[in-house]
Amino acid sequence: MGPEFSLAVQFASEADELPSRAQIRRWVAAALEHDAEITVRIVDADEAQALNQGYRHKGYVPNVLTFEYGEISPGVLGGDVVICAPVVEREAREQDKPLKDHYAHMTVHGVLHLQGYDHLDPAEADIMESREAAILKQFRISNPYTS
Repeated sequence: MGPEFSLAVQFASEADELPSRAQIRRWVAAALEHDAEITVRIVDADEAQALNQGYRHKGYVPNVLTFEYGEISPGVLGGDVVICAPVVEREAREQDKPLKDHYAHMTVHGVLHLQGYDHLDPAEADIMESREAAILKQFRISNPYTS
């Protein structure tokens, strides 16, 4: 049995073909290594860009943003994962991969960030990417980092 977690899923996007709450729950569960309270919010480009500008001082529309709150109670991590539907749709099209698979990847990527994984330097990136690939493999999703 994995870590315990509470999950709020918010749909704030007009996009078609959004993943279900159940799919998101399975992806989060597979990526978690610690007890957690998480919100996954799927948004449109305006909200993603406003959050990226407001919190990271970056003007572009990101595919995923993670807000880590650290331990919100003893042994329980807290955070939000914000996924931008139009960017995920565009990237899935450009990379010729199923939309659901890319949503899974962005969810897993965000949840790993929430737990302290990062990809700023090559060694950290290798660790994070191999962890993502292993988690996605459980769902029969190809390694997103190999062509």
